[in-house]
Amino acid sequence: MGRDFSHIARRCERAVVTAYRELREGGSGDMAAFTSCTTLYRIHHPEASVTEARRLVAEWIDHHVIRGEMTPTDGCPCD
Repeated sequence: MGRDFSHIARRCERAVVTAYRELREGGSGDMAAFTSCTTLYRIHHPEASVTEARRLVAEWIDHHVIRGEMTPTDGCPCD
């Protein structure tokens, strides 16, 4: 289903990108998928503010899904 995102090193980033793609492929709207992925990020990182989560999720979706980049992102400091 969709593209292989195994090149993404961070588990939280990979989970967010995979969830976003699968939600969109399943018929969810962009904003609903984005909101769900922001929540998912905050489950991985409860210390993150909503603003920080939204910024990172938007960056990851743009980088990996919209632009289809395979390079790493700055992202969050976890592995």
